[in-house]
Amino acid sequence: MKHILILGAGRSSAFLIKYLLEHSAENEWKITVGDVSVKSAEQKTDGHPHASPISFDIQNQKQREEEISKTDLVVSMLPPHLHIFAARDCVRYKKHLVTASYASEEVKKLDADAKKSGVILLNEMGVDPGIEHMSAMQ
Repeated sequence: MKHILILGAGRSSAFLIKYLLEHSAENEWKITVGDVSVKSAEQKTDGHPHASPISFDIQNQKQREEEISKTDLVVSMLPPHLHIFAARDCVRYKKHLVTASYASEEVKKLDADAKKSGVILLNEMGVDPGIEHMSAMQ
């Protein structure tokens, strides 16, 4: 079973979480949704059998390393300035990372190390961020 870690359970993550959970059984995915508000993660996962909502603080190094080290893919839906925390650990633990945000200069500096580790740091995955945010508000 593949393990996907979603960081952030805010409004813009709702459709992503719903989609992944709808396809989790057929693809054998385990989805962990981490947010500073475990209540928000619980609401987004709605008791789904393939989901684990957790309280998660991206700046808690020990927790971040533990969660990232045991996953196959990290999807960061956090604010852009926080992606670097996940990106560094993804390279360190050889885990792939996907974000919807533009690549920051800090993340771009990890490119050579990511390639050397066989890790994909894939940024800007999604529709224009303005459109995504408008649809999240609906």
